[in-house]
Amino acid sequence: MNTIWLPDLTDVTIPKYQAVTAAIRTAVVSGDLKAGEKLPPVREIAYQLGITPGTVARAYTRLVDDGVLAAQVGRGTFVAGETKDELPLDVPLMTHIPLGMADFRGCQVPDVGQGQIISQILQKIAKRSMTGYIHYPTPETDRPTRQAVCDWVGADHVGPLMADDIVLGNGAQNTVMMALQSILHGPNPVILTEELAYPGVRHAARLLRARLVGLEMDDDGIRPEALERALREHGGQVLLTSAEVHSPTTMQTSHARKVKIASIAKSHRLQIIEDDCHSTARTEIPAYREMCPELAWYVGSLTKAVSGALRFGFAVCPRDTAHKARQVAQSSFYGVARPVLDIATELMVSGQAAHIRGMVCEEMERHIKLAVNVLGQWDIKWRPDAPFIWLKLPVGWRASRFAIACERQRINVKPADEFAMPDGVAPHAVRLAINSHLGIPALLACLETMNRMLAHPETDIDA
Repeated sequence: MNTIWLPDLTDVTIPKYQAVTAAIRTAVVSGDLKAGEKLPPVREIAYQLGITPGTVARAYTRLVDDGVLAAQVGRGTFVAGETKDELPLDVPLMTHIPLGMADFRGCQVPDVGQGQIISQILQKIAKRSMTGYIHYPTPETDRPTRQAVCDWVGADHVGPLMADDIVLGNGAQNTVMMALQSILHGPNPVILTEELAYPGVRHAARLLRARLVGLEMDDDGIRPEALERALREHGGQVLLTSAEVHSPTTMQTSHARKVKIASIAKSHRLQIIEDDCHSTARTEIPAYREMCPELAWYVGSLTKAVSGALRFGFAVCPRDTAHKARQVAQSSFYGVARPVLDIATELMVSGQAAHIRGMVCEEMERHIKLAVNVLGQWDIKWRPDAPFIWLKLPVGWRASRFAIACERQRINVKPADEFAMPDGVAPHAVRLAINSHLGIPALLACLETMNRMLAHPETDIDA
């Protein structure tokens, strides 16, 4: 819908949930709401009408039961009448950017010469015996890589660990999926996560037929009372969180807040998956696994710090549970491909991965600061060690409108809508991935274009 559809509750004399139900039925019959059309999130309608989310949710549930609406896990509520496959899908996690478009949507690792380093490693590997490139992987095939991961992550960050605590995957997204498959059970599993979350969280929940519940946040991270309330009202088998570098806001959960969240997890036997995929620099705040090693998973990769092309990820599993994740991995893909194992191991053991990470951090910080110098007058959140900026839009701009206006200027940005929960409310904000591949002149030109657009909302400019 181009505009938000809202029921008219003027002068209603019946209970409000019945009025909302009747208004939606009428709109469907009249064609104001068409088959397959997505309805606004529960909280958005509730906010606009000044009623409780529970009232709207009750109306939606009644209409779903009656077949007027169709609820799609991880995607929202739609007018019934089209098949599930015909309903609109989420935006793909990785999209093709047409030639001539400036990409501020996806975070890309700066080119600091890692391609040449990996090429040299491949030449070195080619001189070894190739016997290991013939047979299927076994549980012992990746042991040297798992040991290298132990040293790469460090016990000071995730608590005591050994190679048998590590399970490897094809990138962080695949590894998060493995962790979720190891945890979720029952007919109606619930995943708790931040109220704004990386779109991959929605994709994972949909594939696993799990329900997502978003948790309110403040400047320190997830609010403990929001977690307690969600556990009482919805249950929940796992908290999936990006506590170190939260996408899209760049927020880092404080140590004190992590302690409180870990305490709640222990009292409810709630497992935690800490997805640390956006981290590049080392941090002094320990991971959840260090605080509750029997419940917490730590997921990382080499994607943002070294190379996105390797598709190498890993999970440091809760104590004595790695065998479950290993069974999931073996059932899904047997094991990570031998060339990827050898390249990743050599990168970590030789020190080249740490060397590349250092150069990536320097290059990323340089470009982030250039962007901040241009956009600094606006309400932005940024960190020198995060590859993106969170831009809260000034009055007169909505996220979707700003994204469309940017696209007309050959600039792709990621609106807040893509990070919101299916029943959540998206703020008027966009995430800007600051990618060095554009080159500094093109980067600055795009930022200046956005700067001018921000100063002149669409109501003031020629569309």
